[in-house]
Amino acid sequence: MAFMKKYLLPILGIFLAYYYYSANEEFRPEMLKGKKVIVTGASKGIGEEIAYHLAKMGAHVVVTARSEETLKKVVSRCLELGAASAYYIAGTMEDMTFAEQFVAKAGKLMGGLDMLILNHITNNSMNLFSDDIHLVRKNMEVNFLSYVVLSVAALPMLKQSNGSIVIVSSTAGKMANPLVAPYSGSKFALDGFFSSIREEYSVTKVNVSITLCILGLINTETAMKAVSGILDTNASPKEECALAIIKGGALRQEEVYYGSSVWTFLLLRNPGRRILEFLSLRSYNMDKFINNQALP
Repeated sequence: MAFMKKYLLPILGIFLAYYYYSANEEFRPEMLKGKKVIVTGASKGIGEEIAYHLAKMGAHVVVTARSEETLKKVVSRCLELGAASAYYIAGTMEDMTFAEQFVAKAGKLMGGLDMLILNHITNNSMNLFSDDIHLVRKNMEVNFLSYVVLSVAALPMLKQSNGSIVIVSSTAGKMANPLVAPYSGSKFALDGFFSSIREEYSVTKVNVSITLCILGLINTETAMKAVSGILDTNASPKEECALAIIKGGALRQEEVYYGSSVWTFLLLRNPGRRILEFLSLRSYNMDKFINNQALP
């Protein structure tokens, strides 16, 4: 009881204040002016809207997706909206070699990198899971493993610019949902991996922020088609969602919650988990932790 009064309750109060009441730095569009940004999954939906917002803010943008013809239109529109520069590189994130090489090519086109926004996913439909292991593997490769490959390839440039990695995830990566087991598994993996990497960056003083964006149902054409006749809930506008993602990355927030239900996101925030993560670090030998960077 004495331990709880002396340590646990004050820590809980600090975390609750941080997550519910702390004021973030005010976002200003000029924060993105001249910044060099990669956006994946940018041929339609949220990714396309992210590219257009960045263009209006005067950023340099490189977009990617599978459809070259659609990407050409996105780049043309970005230039019309005021992008400092805009390029596309078409390819599939099922190919890890493409993913790695894409980052290098994008960095050369822009002369560096300030922000990596990872937004792409593989195609899914809402169905009961039976035995489709191929679908699970494809979700993990495209929705998760390619994110790791892209972030690893981008890290040297992001270290130089003290940049940001922005991961577009979902409520399906924070809570159980039926009919989307393979997709949900890949989104939970993003949280586990990138939240752990954030801890490592913090301890080892790597000044690259990681923002995990937890999205509810968004009114993209793909999402609306997938949930039609299955899910009865309001969808939030993709344009506002895209802006919330950019703001979160620019302000270097750990997590961004966006969707139609305020209660959902209040309940999904987990101060208990953060407290446990904070306390668990006290168990590590920090000298060994940090020195392990140099081990092969």
